[in-house]
Amino acid sequence: MYALSSASQQPKRTAPIVKIALAAVAFITTHIALPAQAARFVIEDGKAPQEVSETSRIYVDGKLVATFELDDRTPEKHAVVTTSDDMTHSYALCGEIVIRNTEGKPETHQVNSEGMLRNPDKHVFQAMGANDFTDFYLIDPQNPDAATHHPARTGACALPTS
Repeated sequence: MYALSSASQQPKRTAPIVKIALAAVAFITTHIALPAQAARFVIEDGKAPQEVSETSRIYVDGKLVATFELDDRTPEKHAVVTTSDDMTHSYALCGEIVIRNTEGKPETHQVNSEGMLRNPDKHVFQAMGANDFTDFYLIDPQNPDAATHHPARTGACALPTS
């Protein structure tokens, strides 16, 4: 390797130890995968006007990251979630929503779904209910492609029986 000397503008040799160090740095940066940065994102949930109450659990990569209990006294909550990297992560939403039906009577819906969060760092995901509160999923309204979901019951939400 050569470096230009400002005094003479002539190439001058670098010491052999510097050559070895620079070669090692070049090898490491091009051949060894460094760990990805952690991701930090927010999950929000709010009680819809038709809801009497809601209890929901959010899992990311199979780990419980938040539990929300919503009612008239606590109409919304949020959780800050940190993952080890900013890659794709699975999620599951599990819960029970009590709504007032058209006759004004309470009606309980077991809701759950699963999906994927893509590069979730700095996103704000909202828990959304759809199809008369039978579908439940995460979405970032500013970037809808950041999350996908499968509107079907997921085994991740099965309660243990003993």
